[in-house]
Amino acid sequence: MLSPRQETVLKAIIEEYVQTNEPVGSKSLISDPRFGLNVSSATIRNDMALLEELGLIVKTHSSSGRVPSEAGYRLYVQMIMNEQKESVESFPLIDEIFNRNMISREEAIKESMALVTELTNYTAIVLGSQSYNARIRKLQLIGLDENHAVILLVTNHGYVESKKIIVPPELKLLDLERVVLLLNDLLQDCPISEIDTTLKKKIEEANLQSYIDYYDELISSFIQTFTKMVQDKYFLSGQSNILSLPEFQDINKVKEILNAIENQEILKVVETSGQGITVRIGQENTVRAMKDCTVITVPYELDEDKTGAIAVIGPTRMEYQKIIPLLEYIAKNIKKVV
Repeated sequence: MLSPRQETVLKAIIEEYVQTNEPVGSKSLISDPRFGLNVSSATIRNDMALLEELGLIVKTHSSSGRVPSEAGYRLYVQMIMNEQKESVESFPLIDEIFNRNMISREEAIKESMALVTELTNYTAIVLGSQSYNARIRKLQLIGLDENHAVILLVTNHGYVESKKIIVPPELKLLDLERVVLLLNDLLQDCPISEIDTTLKKKIEEANLQSYIDYYDELISSFIQTFTKMVQDKYFLSGQSNILSLPEFQDINKVKEILNAIENQEILKVVETSGQGITVRIGQENTVRAMKDCTVITVPYELDEDKTGAIAVIGPTRMEYQKIIPLLEYIAKNIKKVV
């Protein structure tokens, strides 16, 4: 367990690194009045050595300074969320949007999240209640001819989505029908947002791995199709912002992130359990392109027990102390708009 001073040192290292993107040394901490560390440089170095031993910060090869680890960010998030319970913040710019006469709920959500991207330079996502809560009721494949078919997806909200597909030349229509029948059984009542994880789990339980492996590429394309059919009702803002950050100047990382955005894979990293705020840091994200990112998701409530979610995607070097209360404030205001 860390002492109060060691917690302050960890916070200071993270907040300084967030601002500068440079390894942090003891001298910079002591000289900055924001942190109030009125102790010797040797004392700070000892505290930093302990934090490093605990895996909360790491030493870089290029300098003697330290940078936060994912474990350090995780502890920091816990600390600021505990502090937040005891404080009440207000955001006048958000109030201005939600208090505007004749503004619709959808407009208020989009405008407030667009403001978040402008203030933070991060990427914002809104999942509406329809896509957020939609569950699969029925999947069906209807053949049009030897080369074309239509996939029908019926959700528990009564929506019927359809998409025309081309039958791969190496497969027969009967093969596709068998795959869709299997998916219909495995994904019954499955939330659209959880198709991927649910399918993997049920495949293991039913010992169908050898069968699925044979159709792996085909099923992956179906999953992508189903997700797009329902989750096209979402709002994305500032998707290119993340590319201007220093963490994402590597061309390969840029390609991965752009592909994840284009293929809507980034929707997979938005937590859809509705169990309160969630913060996924670095390796906790399931999408490879997001391994250097943090995703903060806050659910919001609507009438008739319907819910949605707002989320921000940024680097692990994120201003958590600003983003978390801001998102929670927006979520609380959403229900006020009729």
